[in-house]
Amino acid sequence: MAELRTEEEQIEAIKRWWKENGVSLLIGAAIAAAGVFAWKAWQDYQTGQAEAASQRYQQLLTLSSQDQVTDAARGQAEELVASLTEEHGDSLYADMARLLSARLSVEGGDQAAARETLEALIADSEHAYLTGLARLRLARLQVAADEPEAALDTLDGTIPATLSAQQADIRGDAHFALGETSQARDAWRDALQLAEEGERPLYGVQLKLDNLGVQETTS
Repeated sequence: MAELRTEEEQIEAIKRWWKENGVSLLIGAAIAAAGVFAWKAWQDYQTGQAEAASQRYQQLLTLSSQDQVTDAARGQAEELVASLTEEHGDSLYADMARLLSARLSVEGGDQAAARETLEALIADSEHAYLTGLARLRLARLQVAADEPEAALDTLDGTIPATLSAQQADIRGDAHFALGETSQARDAWRDALQLAEEGERPLYGVQLKLDNLGVQETTS
């Protein structure tokens, strides 16, 4: 009988505990289940967004890789760039799209639009490598526009080490445009050394050095 009473007391204790805590447990379980569902829904949404951005970027690549980009194709490309930046502005695809947009602007003869796009990318992007590429391309445009001092200022910004050879190459171009042949030579030599150390061939730099040597000899 003693054992029976003990079992009955245990059952009653369980009933009392459940009465006091059961509702809280059910609510907690419901919240946990809702959290799992929300997280799964968020992951599905993010995956869908990434896939949509990827598809639009692939369409942009297809348009921009044509041998001759027509005005119609350029217009379609700009629409894709706009949709990527508006709907997926924080994504890597949006930043890569802006780099392509700048290139298309250059090919279309609109240097001002290209520079504006690159400057916006430098100011807004959180992707260091793409920001570095944008700085290099902007500096090239500045040298081509006879603004070598501005190019040097652009090159003084943060540029990843993996792009240091190209950075030195363009720095040499800027110094050469300023008539600073000694600084240009040093920068181009640095570019060749950095390219060799990084095992990334950099074409055209040796030719610049060779031409500089000829100019110095005949001057």
